[in-house]
Amino acid sequence: MRARYGIGPLAPVVLAVRGAALLLALVALARTAVQGLAEPGLALVFGLLVAAGELARRGAAAGEREPAPLAAAGALAYALLGDSAGRPTTHGALQVIAVVVVAQALAAVPRGACGRRTDADRAARRTLTVGFAAVCFQPLYASGQAERWFGDGPWFPLFPLTVLALTALCDAVLAALLARSAARAGGPGALPPYASLLVDEVRALAGTGVAIGATGVVTALGVAVAGPWAPAVLCGPLLLTQVSARRYAAVRTTCGQTMASLARATEIAGYTPPGHARRVAALATAVGRELGLTGPRLTVLEHAALMHDIGQLSLLDPVAGGATARLPAAEQRRIALLGGAVVRRTGAGPEVAAVVERQADPYREQPLAARIVRTVNAYDDLCGESVGGPLRALEQLRLGTGHDHQPQVVEALGRVLARGGLTPAGAG
Repeated sequence: MRARYGIGPLAPVVLAVRGAALLLALVALARTAVQGLAEPGLALVFGLLVAAGELARRGAAAGEREPAPLAAAGALAYALLGDSAGRPTTHGALQVIAVVVVAQALAAVPRGACGRRTDADRAARRTLTVGFAAVCFQPLYASGQAERWFGDGPWFPLFPLTVLALTALCDAVLAALLARSAARAGGPGALPPYASLLVDEVRALAGTGVAIGATGVVTALGVAVAGPWAPAVLCGPLLLTQVSARRYAAVRTTCGQTMASLARATEIAGYTPPGHARRVAALATAVGRELGLTGPRLTVLEHAALMHDIGQLSLLDPVAGGATARLPAAEQRRIALLGGAVVRRTGAGPEVAAVVERQADPYREQPLAARIVRTVNAYDDLCGESVGGPLRALEQLRLGTGHDHQPQVVEALGRVLARGGLTPAGAG
């Protein structure tokens, strides 16, 4: 645990999440073992659905928010299941948790045999969020309270939808906590604010999260009308969505690799010092997190930082040390525009190109990502010039806050460097 998450005040949060999931799983398994399995046919159908979804994770893209959407939808559908073919079910919340836990464990066996690691945190999250949904839905449905609140007509689907919304919020809270804890492994300066991570997780629900939740609710309602065969039909579109999402992720990965290769071109050609683009990207990302950037905005910042010097390839002779700040303003502007044109051809997106194009603008006219790249780039250049160490380089940046650098960005850089010991940028 310490090796993965580091030592810090949030490490107990990870232990608490895993411990709560383990305790809930043990209670559910014990209760189900003692009282027996209610509606074993339904339990088998949804257990197989969850296990199949977990096994379908093969080939999931790195960083994918929900690598097993079919498993998530199946688990939610079982948690929100009230009737089967018009007859009330009696499985209850604890059996839902037990079936999901067993299905995840069975799917982990062949994955482990193939050398694919099981994500304990994601399994704990699913156990807790599915448990939350089941505890919110099953008792109210079985007691008839949900029917008294929403009626037995067209308004009843509002009940599972309300539970689904609360479950999504619960999952976002857990995901943000675990993401912030895991960020400690990135070293000093890499810790993003929790509020920014939570907002990012909530925004992400508008993507695949909506498809997963909708599929879960529709599957539960479909089983209520048509019986256990409904999941086989209703979960098909989610499989197609999963395939499409992974193809899109693969394209984005290829785009990132292309940008990383192009970023090295300036170093190989002798226009920038070795490792400059990589150092600027890593430090700019840490500063972006310090200023509250997460998700897609952080990705744009990282890619722009990697590509910020690509326009220097248009120069006949390299600038000493790669520091274009000494060039005339018109020449800086020309290099920035050429760099933006190159970025647009990589497929990185107009947001990344806009950040690269505006590197030579006054900072008050720049977007935040461009201000961060400008300041971090200047810091790395100053450290490379041996101006007296990182403290002296940071002091020079502070002296330039009246015109060249935004004060808030410089101070954020100072905080990140202070947590990292103010070590000078290294070559390579």
